[in-house]
Amino acid sequence: MESYKREFIQFLEGAGVLRFGDFTAKSGRKIPYFINAGMIKTGEEIAKLGEFYARAYQEKLGDKKTVLYGPAYKGISIAVSAAVALSKNGLNVPFFFNRKEAKDHGEGGVFVGYVPQAGEEVVIVEDVITAGTAIRESMQILSHLEGVKVAATFVMVDRKEKGQGQKGAMQEIEEQFGFPVWSVVDVYDILEYLREDPANAENVARIENYLAVNGAK
Repeated sequence: MESYKREFIQFLEGAGVLRFGDFTAKSGRKIPYFINAGMIKTGEEIAKLGEFYARAYQEKLGDKKTVLYGPAYKGISIAVSAAVALSKNGLNVPFFFNRKEAKDHGEGGVFVGYVPQAGEEVVIVEDVITAGTAIRESMQILSHLEGVKVAATFVMVDRKEKGQGQKGAMQEIEEQFGFPVWSVVDVYDILEYLREDPANAENVARIENYLAVNGAK
């Protein structure tokens, strides 16, 4: 495993973002591990998370200028921190996020921050994709921006799970909407990391059993 992947997994676990147990995903699936960006609670942690997203962005897109979109609520801090990290790397990109409810006073509208114009490209930054539900919701929201194209999505972890069919959720998103979905690590990286310590045997077995049923074919 590449050293940065181990570093990222250690960071997620240390910050309480990666947890093991019994959880229910947004898709309704019962899952043995949970990725929750809402557990990021300090300036140091969110700055570090932004650095990982910025690294993934520049590895895939170089210095291409896009607009970062962070879906409310967890995506908001990811978009802000990634934009800050990219600016420190010499790439100044705007960002925006959505309100859960449209504002009917003041400047109004559903978006906060920079509003992309026709011809501009958007990159969605999310915490994780399980069945693709949240990304489809984001695409519905972004469809109100005429002439704006989504160039890519970045997430922390590819869960390597089925989407609505037998294919992986990320593959389904790519095929449905025509843009790539990239992750910093995937569940098999997490399994490799866990296997390094025999104390994690139970969590390894639970995740393997889960993937045997819900893993993409």
